Amino acid sequence: MSVKFKPLTDRVLVEPAPAEQKTASGIIIPDTAKEKPLKGKVVAVGTGKKDEPMSLRVGDEVLYGQYSGTEIKIDANTYLIMRESDIYGVF
Repeated sequence: MSVKFKPLTDRVLVEPAPAEQKTASGIIIPDTAKEKPLKGKVVAVGTGKKDEPMSLRVGDEVLYGQYSGTEIKIDANTYLIMRESDIYGVF
């Protein structure tokens, strides 16, 4: 997927993973009780800071904080934009 958006400096554009539809035991979760996903896929990265190059690449699957980033809509898709430091790790 190619997005016509280029984050600046140390920012990353992440496509959140879809929320779980069922529990492990098979119970269907209603929309009002679904939790915000904490992982996603990197779709665009900035160039990094002058003395700190970016360690993330497009396509990396990442884990981030529950309240990290800002939701934005691009071409009817919802993404999160956040700083690289808001990401905890890569799968």
